[in-house]
Amino acid sequence: MDRDAYIRKLRFRASHRGTREADAMVGGFFETYHGTWDAAQFAWFERLLEEQDVDIMAWAMGIAMPPETFRGGMMDALKMLDFITLPPGLIKKY
Repeated sequence: MDRDAYIRKLRFRASHRGTREADAMVGGFFETYHGTWDAAQFAWFERLLEEQDVDIMAWAMGIAMPPETFRGGMMDALKMLDFITLPPGLIKKY
């Protein structure tokens, strides 16, 4: 598979998780960081995509400890959550 097709496949899988929250978290992480990843980091991300959204979100928010295979720099970047953008109008001002 050529690189562009590979990136499109991962982008789709990352941003179509099933809930807006997971789409924002996993998809936002991919969009922010994938441009600097090496082969090992892409492989890590592909393994992450196989996990359940509730688990990924719990690991990212620090509610649960990720399995050993997901610990390290990539998980640390995911835990920053500084890459999440919310659609306009989602947050109401009171």
